[in-house]
Amino acid sequence: MTAIRSLAGHGIPPAVTDTGLAVLVFGSCLALPQIVPADGQALRTPDTWWFGLVLLTAVGFAAHRRTPLASLLITASAATVLQGLSYVPQVVGEQGMSIGPTNLAVATAVFLTAVRRGPWLTTAVAGVFIPLYSLTEALLAPLGHRLAALATVAVLLLAAWAFGRLAKARAAIRDEAVERAAALEREHTANARAAVMHERARIARELHDIVAHNVSLMVVQTIAADRVQDRTPEKAHELHAAVEQTGRDTVTELRRLLDVLRTEEEEDRADPSKEPPQPTVDAVPSLVDSVRATGLDVDFAVSGRPLALPAGTHLTAYRIVQEALTNTLKHAGPTLVRVHLAWSDQPARLTIRICDDGPAHPAPVARNAAVVGHGTGHGLVGMRERIGAVGGTLHTGPRPGGGYCVHAVLDLT
Repeated sequence: MTAIRSLAGHGIPPAVTDTGLAVLVFGSCLALPQIVPADGQALRTPDTWWFGLVLLTAVGFAAHRRTPLASLLITASAATVLQGLSYVPQVVGEQGMSIGPTNLAVATAVFLTAVRRGPWLTTAVAGVFIPLYSLTEALLAPLGHRLAALATVAVLLLAAWAFGRLAKARAAIRDEAVERAAALEREHTANARAAVMHERARIARELHDIVAHNVSLMVVQTIAADRVQDRTPEKAHELHAAVEQTGRDTVTELRRLLDVLRTEEEEDRADPSKEPPQPTVDAVPSLVDSVRATGLDVDFAVSGRPLALPAGTHLTAYRIVQEALTNTLKHAGPTLVRVHLAWSDQPARLTIRICDDGPAHPAPVARNAAVVGHGTGHGLVGMRERIGAVGGTLHTGPRPGGGYCVHAVLDLT
C-alpha cells in the first residue's frame, strides 16, 4: 500500500510521479520491439508514426496531475491506435495473452484518475470509459478471441480502478485521523488553558481573602494604637509591632501568590511546589490570636473529635472563620464574638458558628445584612461559593438580640 500511495502522488510530489511514469512508459514502449519475438508476429516495423504514437502515450502522464481525464483519453487513444496499426501485439490472439506496456499504461492512467478525482468522475470512468475501451480492444482482436480480449481488458482496468479507489479511501481515512488528532490536541490545549485560568481565578480569590483580612487587621490595630497611645504606651507599642508583623506577613503572602500568577510555563503551573501552602482548620487558633491583638474579644471553643478533612474542606473552614471575623472587625468593631467548631461522627460533619454581640455603640456603626452581604462584593458571596464547592450549607443573618451570626455546616460524608 505504501507503493500505491507513492504512485498516487501522496508519498512523493505528484509532478515527480507523473514525470517518472512518463519516462518509464516511453522507455518501455521503445524497448517493446526488441522484446517481442519476431516469429509468429505480424507487426509493423517501427517508424516515425510509431515513435510519435509512443511519445503521445507517454506525454499524457506528464500532464495527468492537472488534467487527469484528458490525459487518460490521450494515453488510451494513442495505445489503441498503436494496436490498431499493428505496432504492438494484440491483447489476446493466436500467440496467446499479451499484456504489454501500452495496456499497462492505460491501466496506470485509470488508477491515477481514480485516486485524484472525486466520485462523480471516477464513476464515469468505471461506467463509461472502461466498457468502451474494453469493447474497442475486443473489436481489434482477431475473430475467435474477441470475448477473451474484452474480459481481459475489462478485468485489468477494473482492478486498476478498484485499487485507485482503495488508495483514495485510505488517504481520506488517514487525513481524517490526522485532523481528528489535531482537533483533540487543540481541545486538550484549550482545556489546559481553561484549567490554568480557573486556577488563577482561585488564586486571585485567595489573594483577596488574605489581603482583605490582613489589611482590616492593620487598620483596626492602627486605630486602637492611636487611641491608647497616651494612656498606655506599652499597649500602643504592642499594637504597632502587631501592625508591622501583619504587614510583613501580608507582603510575604502577596509575593508567594504573585509568583504563581507570574508563572507562564505549563510545566511550572503543574508543579505543586509552586503552590503556596494553604491554611487548615489547625491554623484557626493562630487566626483567633491575631484577631484578639486588635482588641476584639474572641471566645474560641472546639467540641467533638476532629475528623480527617480533604484539603479543600480544610481551606473552606479556615476561610469562613477568617471572613466572619474580618466582617466583625469592619462592621462591629471591638466587641465579643464567639467562635465554635463542633465535630460530629454521626453524621460526619463539621459545624462552624461565629456570632458577635454587635457594635458597642450601635448608632455610629450600625450594621445590616445588605452591608455585610455585599460590602466589597466578596464577603458572604465568597463564603457561599466555597461552601457550595464542598457540598455544605451556609446561613447568615442578624441575631434577634443584636449582633450577627454565621452558621456553616460542612458535610464530611
